[in-house]
This record gives sequence, structure tokens and C-alpha cells, in this order.
Amino acid sequence: MHVLLVTSGSTGDVAPFTGLGVRLRQAGHAVTVATHERFAGLIRACGLGFRHLPLDPGDMHEACARRLSGRADGPLGTLTIARQGAAYTADLAHGILQAVRQGADVVVASGQAALPAKAVADGLGVPSTGALLQPVAPTGDFAPMALGRRSAGRTGNRLISRALWRAFHHQSASTVRWVRAELGLPPLSRTARRRLAANWPVWYGFSPHVVSRPADWPSQHRLAGYWWPEETSAWRPDARLADFLAAGPPPVFIGFGSMPSPRATGERLSAVCTEALRKAGVRGVVQAGWSGLGVESTDARDDGQDAIQDDVRDDILTVGEVSHQWLFPRTAAVVHHGGCGTTAAGLRAGVPAVPVPVFYDQPFWSARLRSLGVAPGVLPMADLTADRLAALITRAVREPARRTRAAALRTALAAEDGAAPILEAVEALAR
Repeated sequence: MHVLLVTSGSTGDVAPFTGLGVRLRQAGHAVTVATHERFAGLIRACGLGFRHLPLDPGDMHEACARRLSGRADGPLGTLTIARQGAAYTADLAHGILQAVRQGADVVVASGQAALPAKAVADGLGVPSTGALLQPVAPTGDFAPMALGRRSAGRTGNRLISRALWRAFHHQSASTVRWVRAELGLPPLSRTARRRLAANWPVWYGFSPHVVSRPADWPSQHRLAGYWWPEETSAWRPDARLADFLAAGPPPVFIGFGSMPSPRATGERLSAVCTEALRKAGVRGVVQAGWSGLGVESTDARDDGQDAIQDDVRDDILTVGEVSHQWLFPRTAAVVHHGGCGTTAAGLRAGVPAVPVPVFYDQPFWSARLRSLGVAPGVLPMADLTADRLAALITRAVREPARRTRAAALRTALAAEDGAAPILEAVEALAR
């Protein structure tokens, strides 16, 4: 059986499907991942097939960051993403149609690619299932991502999330019409579209220990557990990183992944993070990421005299691409943007967190980390200062309850097998 995994977005949206793909391949299935060109090397390094999807997620993230000002936690951030994503989804649908036409027995679709991929699979008569990384189905249990961390109460949450759910599917109607026209099929009525959407099986790639399944979810929406990224044999820590870790106590990791800052340049953000690490009195590993962070461990300058070493000494190291699976267990705490992938990696490592969210699902996961007892607080990017960040880093590192709770969650997650339900579901669909 040939399984086509379709996903779009940043590294955190793509990497989980490398582990899921490897698990499906080990069960004897041919597996191909359709995603953006920037991830082709990652996919192939895991021994999986690759099919190209158009666009670069970095461009969309950067455009969102440019258009956001002030506080992006809440409806403003969601509205900005929705407007930016409409054209993005239309282009994505073209690439998905080409990818599925190359052959697939089952389509597994995620993220922003989910509904376009479903439309393509339905039109071509290929069975499909959703595989989502965020809890987007309507519920009263928690605030929808459009509200960030702010809850409207159980009734309000349910009403707002249902309205957003309907709007999301209404927005996809144009994609469904285009796909069916491209395939020479008649358009579907609104009732038919709703029926197909209601009957579509959807799996969620996070643990019930992190987000309990809401009782008011439709029966076909189920939790699978985390799909852990595959660790490729080609990755090794470079000597600088290994030597840095061996030279002192566990450092605090700071990285904002694929998230550019809507208010701070990379230089300003780097200065804030550097100052926060110093105020907290901890060593740090800073990952450049898409935010452009960078702190040199030694910085000599020529002012006409002897070269003088800058205040940045050997207590901070800047790194590029690095395995979170390898690095996070070796840290004292993780400061990150609250994306689904980095949040999962931190929980898997069993280390405290300091979330600094910007928009979309990040405020949700950040609030979840705080409610789980893993994070001492949430610091939105719009409110970021060195003093505030230093205070939360200090609490994360020095309050034993944070690490105790994080370790307990690590043990619970290690006992789960999130890929098993997907494997069973995919084989059932094929039959």
C-alpha cells in the first residue's frame, strides 16, 4: 500500500510526519511525504519519498510578522493569518492535486493542507484521514485559538469555536469547487459538503496527558498521541556544542523556531535574550532559527589598541540547526515560542519551559504548559523584556516543582505509542 502524507507549514508542522512515515514504512507500506522544497533533504534522509508542494512557509511567516503590530495574541493574529492564508491555500491546492495524481492508496493530511487534500482525495476517489497537530474542533472545554489564552467561558468558547469552524469550512468551499472543476466533476451542494466534512475521520497528534479529549467533540475526532520526529543517523552535535555542554552546568535553551518577531529585529531580540540570561545567572544555548538570533561566545573588536574581548563570554553559545531530541534533555529549561513541535519536544525531554508566544496556536500551547505546571508563566513576545524573561527563567530553573512535573509528564509520554492508531486507521481505510 502507498501512503501519501500531506503537510504544510514550518519544521514543527512537518517533522512529526517523518516519524509517522518511518513507522508506516516499517509496517511494510510505501510512504511519500508531500511538503515544501525546504524539507526535501529532511524527508529523504529518513528514507521516505518526497513530492514537492509550492510556496515557502518562511515567506508566509515573514509576511504575517510584518503585518502584525502590537499584541498578536488573539483575534488580530488569527485574522492576519486567515487573510494571508486564503491565497496560500489556493496555491497549495494546485500542488496537492499534482502530488495525489502521481499515485496514492491512502492520503493522510495535516494542517493547512488538510482540507485541500481532502477535497482532492474525495474527487479522485482516494480514501483519506485528517492528522492534525492542534485541537481545532469546536468545544466548550477551552478557548479557541482565535482567542489566544483568553477564555470566553464554556458557552462562549463553544459558540465562538463553532462559528470559526463553519467559517473555516466555508473558506475551503472555493477550493473544493476548483478541485472538482479541474477533475471534471459537478459541484457539491452545501449539504453534501457538510455531510462529507462531518464524516471525515480526524486524528490529533498530541497526548491526552497534555490536552484531554473534550466530551463534546464529534465521535470521529480522536486523540492518537504524539508522533515523534525521526532522528536521522546523519545528525551529530558539532564539537563546539558538545564542548560547551561539557564545560559547565546545563544551560538554558532559547529559540523561537520558525517565528519571526512582529516587533523586534533579530539584533534587538538577541540583546534582550542575552541580557536575560545574564540577569538570571545561567548559561545559554541560543538557536538562530527564523528570528535571526545570534550571540557570539567571543567577540574581539579592534579599537586601535589590543583586541578587547566583549562582555559576551563563554557562557552563551549560538547554534544553527540542532536536534531538540538530543539537546533538550541536556538543558535546565527551554525558552521557546510555544509552537506545537517545540512544545512537544520540551515535554518529551522532561524539562521546564518558558513560553514566549506570538500568534495562532502558540498562546494555546503556552497556556497549556502553565496549567500543566511545567512553565512558571507565559510571556507574550509583545511584552518581552530582559527583566521579565530573566524572572521567569529563574523560576523555571530554581523551582523544583517545575522539573518534577516535567519529569512526570516525560514518563507518561514515553509509555504512549501515538503512531499505532494511525497505522491501524490507514490499513482500515485501505481495506
